[in-house]
Parts: sequence; structure tokens; C-alpha cells
Amino acid sequence: MRKVISLNDGWQFWQNGQHSTVTLPHTWNAVDGQDGGNDYFRGVCRYVRRLKRPVLEDGESVWLEVKGAAMTARVALNGEELVCHQGGYSAFRVDLTEHLREDNELSISVDNSDNDMVYPQKADFTFYGGLYRDVNLIVVPKEHFDLSYCGAPGIKVTPVVDLETGSAKVTVETWQTGSGNVRMTVQGDGWSAENGCQTVASENGHAVAVFTIEKVHLWDGVEDPYLYRAAALLDSGDEVRTRFGCRSFAIDPQKGFLLNGRSYPLRGVSRHQDCKGVGNALTLEHHRRDMEIAREIGANTLRLAHYQHAQEFYDLCDANGIIVWAEIPYITMHMKNGRSNTLQQMEELIAQCYNHPSIVVWGLSNEITAASAVNEDLLENHRLLNDLCHRMDPTRLTTMANVFMLETDSPILEIPDVNSYNLYFGWYLGELEQNDEFFDGYHSKYPNRAIGFSEYGADANPQFQSSNPEKGDYTESYQALYHEHILKMIEERPWLWATHVWNLFDFAADGRDEGGKHGENQKGLVTFDRQTRKDAFYLYKAAWNREPMVHICGRRYIDRAEDVTEVKVYSNAAEVALYVDGKLLGAKQGRRVFRFQVPISGEHSIEARAKFPESLSACAVGEQTVKLPDGTVEISDSITVRRVQTKNPDYVFVKKQDVVNWFDQDEFDPDCFSISDTLADLRANPEAGAIVNQMMEKGAASRGDVAEAVKDNPGLQRMLGRMTLISLLKQAGNIEEESIRQLNRILQKIKK
Repeated sequence: MRKVISLNDGWQFWQNGQHSTVTLPHTWNAVDGQDGGNDYFRGVCRYVRRLKRPVLEDGESVWLEVKGAAMTARVALNGEELVCHQGGYSAFRVDLTEHLREDNELSISVDNSDNDMVYPQKADFTFYGGLYRDVNLIVVPKEHFDLSYCGAPGIKVTPVVDLETGSAKVTVETWQTGSGNVRMTVQGDGWSAENGCQTVASENGHAVAVFTIEKVHLWDGVEDPYLYRAAALLDSGDEVRTRFGCRSFAIDPQKGFLLNGRSYPLRGVSRHQDCKGVGNALTLEHHRRDMEIAREIGANTLRLAHYQHAQEFYDLCDANGIIVWAEIPYITMHMKNGRSNTLQQMEELIAQCYNHPSIVVWGLSNEITAASAVNEDLLENHRLLNDLCHRMDPTRLTTMANVFMLETDSPILEIPDVNSYNLYFGWYLGELEQNDEFFDGYHSKYPNRAIGFSEYGADANPQFQSSNPEKGDYTESYQALYHEHILKMIEERPWLWATHVWNLFDFAADGRDEGGKHGENQKGLVTFDRQTRKDAFYLYKAAWNREPMVHICGRRYIDRAEDVTEVKVYSNAAEVALYVDGKLLGAKQGRRVFRFQVPISGEHSIEARAKFPESLSACAVGEQTVKLPDGTVEISDSITVRRVQTKNPDYVFVKKQDVVNWFDQDEFDPDCFSISDTLADLRANPEAGAIVNQMMEKGAASRGDVAEAVKDNPGLQRMLGRMTLISLLKQAGNIEEESIRQLNRILQKIKK
């Protein structure tokens, strides 16, 4: 009989010679990784605890299971190092049996410092350090299911659905020590005890049983995420269990995503695994809350970026019918010494996550050409990853998230089965319409390639509001306008196989200091602490969630310095009526976005009302529901606005020059060049261009930074011409602040 013993309690945590008692999950960057300060610690810390030898019966063995240690972990028992695991997002195990004494010291040293071989090393999110997931002891009998391979569960289930016959062939495989019999069972709808159980002999530690489900109950996305159960039992009493779903899917360049033979457009969001105040040391309750918010917005897909997430969250995706894009942290910068680590992390991802029906694609990399040239070493790395995925899992497809400046004729796009692009036109550069133009151009040029929209978004600090929002103002108001355009663009292009908002939640990015907050990327539709849903959240809820809802935008925009103000309502009703101080202003028919011009003179109560059939379910928290005599249900939402003489300065982000925003104050002459100018403008001036080109050439000598990619690729130069120099330097990441300041001082001496 297998026993699992939690080791989450009783750890002594050592950092810089100081120690404290901690309980797992734990990260040492819960605060400093989120405030953007100079105290953000990346290095080696040590977790130590006493460990009594369990009482073992004859032949039993003891394994240590670490579910997440970021980023490199060294496990030692009584001073003897037993394993070094490189990769902060996958589980690993080590056999302690022959090394145990009666009383033991277990030590796990965890290292999240900079290096050139373990991914990730350069990306726009905080690289937390710590034992941030559970740690267990597993005691198993002499004959047991394998614990040594890649942290895998020891049982693998492969369902293949035949839609024409309505049946499924389910192959169950196990790996175990010894050569005894394995009793395998599959349970679910339509099964009897006879056809749901087989006893098979193990050959060379491997057993296989095939079950045929004649009338299969499909795992059918959010509509019906039905799960079967599989189990395997040895004569020794060791047992493993898993859940699985039977579904068929395909991705068509013209029709988009197909689930169980029908069109099923994937429309959803991306998620990082951290939260304000706790970092990435999430509990099951944190995961459940995130899933509840994802279901509230009505998403049917999640891109779990940019690494392997907790098994508990994949379980929640299975149970809620959420289609998942799973990926490894091969991101931003290709490292010549990192190939084996990418292959290891992909092998662990697939081995540990294979049984999850929610996962449909394995992501090879994210924006890997942002700071690296497309050379043969990078291409070969992707070919090897792609081949590994297909060898381990012929049932799923491979994909990539490509950075916006990657030319569409790049050979890297030919490697995965399907592709997606991360585009930020309308935020970092360009205009919103360029998103439409990009996809139309791609689809026209490559009609036989499936293409998706893997990232898009705009930063928004809910404190900042505007009646005339503009790109770059960090207002909640502009974020809403941005997403209104993108949502319409997506709906007009059903051939986009999947679209994912970046991001569902604000998340920690230690290198950021912008938009009025330190150390945060604020592109989330919900704030980092999960307490505030921004207006754009309700736009998608109106589009994706069938539950009746009405939401008035601008509830944090109370003080308004205009005689007539726009009041915007998001709703999935066909008509919305607006009341001001209890009197009907008017009603509008439309789809999702309803705009009203409201005269204001003092403080006003504004209420939006919409009617729905009574048969529809209740709506979100905070909205008022009233049953009417005609059999309909009226739902309302209200806000307060106040006419003021001057704009409230608290609503305005005081935008400074980038050099001031990111570094100490320097005197700034707007008549001279600076790092805030675009690459194209700088190169148009011979003197400034010579300085920039010299910097690029110098940067190309360093390990794979953005300068090398720009220098060697004319296509990138054209596309990056509209980006500011400071934006490029931020992406490069490994340039010292003083060097950037000195570069700015040199440019400030050149008149425009």
C-alpha cells in the first residue's frame, strides 16, 4: 500500500546567513519580486528540516517528491548530495531508501540566479525562487509503479475517439518494478464490471490494456467536461489512479478549432501562476479562485504561460472543460548552452501532463526571436523539441507564440504544426488597425497555415481614468477601448484557431516601473490581488458568458470635468435603458457596447437596466435582479458621477520621459535626441545613427541579445524602426543602467 506523507511543515529557511521557520509552499521573492526595487534577490537559499526514517516493511522504499523548486534544486541527505534538478516548474523525485538513517537532515538548496543554461533567463515576469509547491515522502512496496521517470504518474491513458461510431478505444499503460500482474480498471458512464476491468501481465516492467467504450460520453469542453477514471493495482497493493476525457479535436486553417467534429472557436485568456503578496507560492484555494474568475469571464481556453503550471490547476481545467495551451519556459533568448534543458523540461511537461484532456497543444517557445537571431542552432533546437513532442505524444499538436517583429516568411514558422503571434499594435507601437492588417495579410499569403493570436493587451492602472483616453496613458478607459477593437477584429476572423488575452491577471515583473506601479505588468483584466475587475473584463464577459449581465464602465471615474459625459455600458442584452437620478434618459439597442451622452451639473446617480427572459440564470455579484410582472427579469447596475471644475489629478498618469521613468532624473532637452526616440528617427540622423549602429555591433558580441537579432536581420530592422531605443534596451535586459544613461547623455548632445 502506497503512503504519501506531507513534508510541508518544519523547514528552516536560510538566506544570506539568516534563518527562519517556514511552511511550504514558500518563495523568498513574495515581496521583493513584486515591488520593482533593487532588493530583488536572485541567488541560492537553503531549506533544511529533520526527517525521521519511516517504519518500513520488508522491501519498501522511500522517495522524496518535490513538486516545484525554482529554479535549480540540489537535494542532500545528511550532507550527501543525491540529485540536482534544473528547471523550476516541473516535479521531480529521488530515492532516499539506501541513504536514510534513523534521524536525518534533509537539505534542499534552491538557486534562481542568472546563468546560461537553465530556462528562463530573460522574460517580462519575475523569476521567483523557492520551494513553492508541495514536498512529500512517498513510501511504496518492493513492487510498485515507477517513480523514477520524469516525475510521471506511472499510468498513461490514450483515448482515441471514433465520431462516426460514437465509440472510443482507450489504451491504458503502466510502468512498474518486477514482472507481476496488473489489474487495470476504467470507470464511467455505460460500463459494467466485466468490460471495465482487465488483468494483464507485465513485460519488462510495462503493461498495456485496451478498452473499447461503445457509447462514449465525450469530454465536450465547457458544455460537458465529462471525465472517466482509470486505475491500476499491483498484487503488492500499490495503486495509481488518474482521470481522463475522451474527445476529438482538429485545427483547420479556414475553420479554426474543431472539438468533437464541430466548430468550437477558442476564445480566452492567459494566466501567470502568481498573486499579490504570496508570489508563486499558491495554495489550492488560490488555484480555485483563479478558475472561478476564468469561468466568470466565460473563457473556454487558457494559455498557461510561460511554463508548466501546478497539476492542481490542470485538474481544474479538466473538470471545467477549459482547453489548454501548455508550454515550457523557452522564452525571449536562445541560449547555446540551454538545448538539453529545453528538451528536459519538455519531456517532463509531457510525461507529467499527458493524461489531462484539457491540453491540446504543446508550446515549443515564446517570443524566442525577440533577443536572438534566427540561426541554425535555434532552428535545430526547435526541430528537436517538435520531434520530441510528436514522439512522446502523437495525439496532440505543437505550436509557438511568435514575437510581433518576426517576419512571416521565417523558416521557424514551418516547424510547429500551428502558429500564433503576439501582437501589440495599438499599445507598444503602431495603431489598432494594424492588428487587422497583419492577420488579413498572413491569412491571404498562407491560406493553408493555421494562425492564432497568442498575446494582445494594454496596461491599465484602475486609478487612472480619462474622458479622452489615448495609447500609452495607462488608463482603464483606454484599455477598454483597445479591447473593444480587438474583440471585434477577432469575431470577424473565425479562422483564428485560438485567441488569448494577455493577461487575465496583473502579474509581477520585477524589471518594470511604469503606469504608477513598481514591479507589475498591468495588462491584466483583473488586478494582481484579484480584488478588482477592470472594465475590459466585463466586455469579454458580455461576449463569452451567457449569464445575463449589465455593467457600467467608469465606476472609478467619479469626478468629471465636462458638461456632457459619456456613460458606456457593457451588456449581453439586446437593449439597455439608462436612468439618471431615477429618470429615464433613453434606451439603446445594440450588441455589447452601449454609449450614452449624459449632461451633468452636480452629483448624479446613474443606473443601467436591461431585461432578460426569466429562464436565464442569475448574474454576477453586485448587479441587481428584479422579477417583472411580464415574466422577464430586469438586471441593473449603477454608478455615481460628479461634475467638477478641474480634472482630478489623481486620475492622470504623469508621463515622464522613459529615461526618467526607468532611471534617475537627468536634465532633458526635447530639441535633442534621446533614448526615447525611435530607432528609425535616430538612424535617419548620420551622427545619432552612427552611435546606435556602434552600440548594435557591440551588443552583437554579447550572448544572443536583441542587438544581434536586429543587426543581422533587415526585416527586424524595418519592423523595429517604430520602437523607441529604450524599449529595445529594456528587451535586451542585460545592459547596465549607467551604460544606458551614458548613451542618453551622448544622444542629448545631438540636435534634432
